[in-house]
Amino acid sequence: MPRQARIDAPGALHHIICRGIERRPIFKDDSDRSDFVGRLATLLPETATRCYAWALIPNHFHLLLKTGDVPIATVMRRLLTG
Repeated sequence: MPRQARIDAPGALHHIICRGIERRPIFKDDSDRSDFVGRLATLLPETATRCYAWALIPNHFHLLLKTGDVPIATVMRRLLTG
């Protein structure tokens, strides 16, 4: 069963965790991590989303984001399908 949608409003803070399927790695090397950070860096100004912290672990990541002009669900969809 899918998780319930986040309550989102401009200025809301979100601690986002995204894990690999069956806790498998989602970052295989530094190149994968650099690509992810690059996509995040491009996306944040486009959506007026602020990132206060991130942690990239081989099988998951954490983001602390503040909603800007675009809903967090849209930001995450764009980030994860890059």
